[in-house]
Amino acid sequence: MEKKQFNQFKPLKIISLYPNQRQTIKKAVHGNRQAQEILFNALAPKMLGLCRQYIKDLHFAEDVMIQGFVKVFEKLDGYRHEGSFEGWVRRIMVRCCIDHLRKRQFVVLEGEIDQGVLDGSDPDQGLLDVEEVQQLIDSLPEGYRTVFLLHAIEGHPHQEIAELLDISEGTSKSQLSKARKMLRDQLKLKGISPNRSLGK
Repeated sequence: MEKKQFNQFKPLKIISLYPNQRQTIKKAVHGNRQAQEILFNALAPKMLGLCRQYIKDLHFAEDVMIQGFVKVFEKLDGYRHEGSFEGWVRRIMVRCCIDHLRKRQFVVLEGEIDQGVLDGSDPDQGLLDVEEVQQLIDSLPEGYRTVFLLHAIEGHPHQEIAELLDISEGTSKSQLSKARKMLRDQLKLKGISPNRSLGK
């Protein structure tokens, strides 16, 4: 599909896939534009939200999402219908986000691990609205934000993060530690208990 066609989607409207998702994917693999459009419209809003978490600038996030869907359709014949199709697309999008950050000379610096915040759980977004949560994540330096999203949101272990970002596991743990510390400091300023939001 061409970029022009991608830009025509409506971000707030989620269109369901055909009841037979496998059949829709097979049609899309063989170049059926209607099937490709159904897949795109069904997943684009979520994938744009995902890209926006990693990339502050909305225009860049949209560009990365579009590039991600180009790769999705290029690799679609490699999808084996094992596990969630959305999860498969999501992994491609995350890699596209990381590639974008690398092209912008994204660098993660080594640092000391703050053991006091390594054992926290995922943030409870129920304490803040979505926009406030996004603002908190945006406030993190790129290196911290990327590792935090990969680990706390996407659930990748530090070994995988290290491979994805070409850093050491220790660096990954350090960046996660510092990200959580910065988020806790911001939550304290908002009068929200950091332990309730990021775990003890």
